[in-house]
Amino acid sequence: MSAYGSFPGSRPRRLRTTPAMRRMVAENRLHPSDLILPAFVREGISEPLAISAMPGVVQHTRDTLRKAAVEAVEAGVAGIMLFGVPADENKDALGTAGTEPDGILQVAIRDVKAEVGDDLVIMSDLCLDEYTDHGHCGVLDEHGRVDNDATLERYAEMAQVQADAGVHVVGPSGMMDGQVGVIRDALDETGHEDVSILAYTAKYSSAFYGPFREAVASSLQGDRKTYQQDPANARESLRELALDLEEGADMVMVKPAGPYLDILYRVAQAVDVPVAAYQISGEFAMIEAAAEKGWIERDRAILETLLGIKRAGADTILTYWATEVAGWLREAR
Repeated sequence: MSAYGSFPGSRPRRLRTTPAMRRMVAENRLHPSDLILPAFVREGISEPLAISAMPGVVQHTRDTLRKAAVEAVEAGVAGIMLFGVPADENKDALGTAGTEPDGILQVAIRDVKAEVGDDLVIMSDLCLDEYTDHGHCGVLDEHGRVDNDATLERYAEMAQVQADAGVHVVGPSGMMDGQVGVIRDALDETGHEDVSILAYTAKYSSAFYGPFREAVASSLQGDRKTYQQDPANARESLRELALDLEEGADMVMVKPAGPYLDILYRVAQAVDVPVAAYQISGEFAMIEAAAEKGWIERDRAILETLLGIKRAGADTILTYWATEVAGWLREAR
């Protein structure tokens, strides 16, 4: 015994002594059903195309997308978020390929629905940026600025065709004012009351989207700072949150995840609806690049970042590692 009696009387290290002890007292746990797989499907290709900045991620063909959906189900992943990549010649100023019933995203929704039915929550990106020749998330006015209200009309059309294709959840990601309300009305008026809306509530204008531009073959000219949130702002996200909930959002999202854990925490503390966070392409690419260099332990770093997102308040996490990580978690049970 030391000169100080039983000092220290409180020894937190007692609860860290063995792996079994640490598992027993863990405050947060990842589960396969926490994870959503973002997936890209490209029109007119016969083989999947690798995305150079995102090792292991591809632009799928229709066939390989179906296989990826089956693998996600088998791993226990909760959902799949689909992004369509049209052929360049099918892009135009209005993004009409995004609202054609036989557009690549609508075809992909039908393919996945036919393959896995309701075993996977099928989600769709509801935005024009993949389909416009200027790469912006909306319709441009005569001055080259995104016209908010004209864009909402296009989003209403997108919601209807995606719902007609069989999607379970639409994810409006364009950050237009009023988008959730317009989409909710469009869905309800066309008999799609059961289709949910995952609102991209706090979507920041981030440098970490870089690899995603390649993934969707973006035609972006300029930037999106006039409609995506300023990284300097936090209170603004709570204003966006209040508006999305008032307009009928069923779930809300923070994007990116890692650089905005403070925003994620604020949002999670403020709501009683499910909260999602999107671990985006740049976050993925940094870990893969550092691991390839041997600078970090890849698998541990992946799990640590996902646990950090979960700890900050996310109920579900969109991550390109969803199927892989779900497999790890199932094996560890």
